[in-house]
Amino acid sequence: MQTTTRIGAVAAMALTATGIWTGTASAAQPRPCCLEAGIGQVVFAQTDATTGNQVVAYRRADDGQLTRLAAYDTGGLGGVLDGSVVDHLASQGSLAYDAHNKLLYAVNAGSNTVSVFAVYGDLLQLRQVVRSGGTFPVSVAVHGNVVYVLNATGGGSIQGYSVVDGRLDPHPAWHRPLGLDPNATPQFTNTPGQVGFANRGRKLIVTTKANGNNVDVFALDEHGAPAPAPVVTNLPGAVPFAFVTDEKTGRLALTEAGPNAVATFTVNDDGTLTPLHTAATGQAATCWITAVGDEVYASNAGSGTVSIFHVGPDGSLQPVGTTPTPTDPGTVDSAASADGRYLYVQTGATGTLDAFRINPDGTLTKIGAELVPNAVGGEGVVAS
Repeated sequence: MQTTTRIGAVAAMALTATGIWTGTASAAQPRPCCLEAGIGQVVFAQTDATTGNQVVAYRRADDGQLTRLAAYDTGGLGGVLDGSVVDHLASQGSLAYDAHNKLLYAVNAGSNTVSVFAVYGDLLQLRQVVRSGGTFPVSVAVHGNVVYVLNATGGGSIQGYSVVDGRLDPHPAWHRPLGLDPNATPQFTNTPGQVGFANRGRKLIVTTKANGNNVDVFALDEHGAPAPAPVVTNLPGAVPFAFVTDEKTGRLALTEAGPNAVATFTVNDDGTLTPLHTAATGQAATCWITAVGDEVYASNAGSGTVSIFHVGPDGSLQPVGTTPTPTDPGTVDSAASADGRYLYVQTGATGTLDAFRINPDGTLTKIGAELVPNAVGGEGVVAS
């Protein structure tokens, strides 16, 4: 592992004018103006359809079963990275729920925009479609009133926003190019994988996958503005893809698609990473990860499975097992219910959302599956 500080001229990119859209659900729903804002027992899944991206809402019953309610137009288009099969965005976090502001953010990779929905229980109302500050946005993250979007092509970039009155206010000075090779192929393994916050919002993390095999850590000031350049930790051959962070410990759990493994690190105050432990999944295309308490669940797209590890206080990884039966083919993004009882896994080959009960020992029991219309290759799921 090698740690450096990336040096180079960083120019702020001026954003073009944002578009404000008024959106409606594709299924008739009452106007949610008088309902209390906030997420209920619900799961939202993004289709990433190139003919028109949508967010599909499902009501979650007490037993974890899902009932499809409506599909909401994002006002943008999905996109497909060259070489992708079941994971057209090849990223984690393309859909993000903002509990503080009761908003849902969805990337529109095919139109270089981000959609902002107000959340009213299991209803959505489109408030805004704003430019992503780059090309092919694939991941979005929020902490407090600060939002960052990760753009995947053209060498990659991040763009920061403030949340103001339920909308995103872009800051041109919060734009940073990642300096990746824009011509590296195959495209889906050589574009950045995720943007996310760590250390209580003081750090912003980006994974570059095979285009450098790096984890970039930007320091953020008290307003959310990023440092001119990130501290870069190089993980040769790892293909760092997706991650989850533990706000209490400052720990990072990262999927490494190269060796098909999960690795844990401490994110230090200076932006460097201290490696703690690595555990192989024994599966193929280990790329996505979700944390539930002391367990992490890693999706293996090539095997149609989910690998489960218990994370110890020192970052050690103890194998718990894999799903006892395969998921639907092409296991990609996942999300857990807020109570930690259920895990919902997208499967990109068929555009299906698989539902699992999380047992007391951390193992999974499949309890059902729901089709997400027009979502073959789609990624992006959040759950309450």
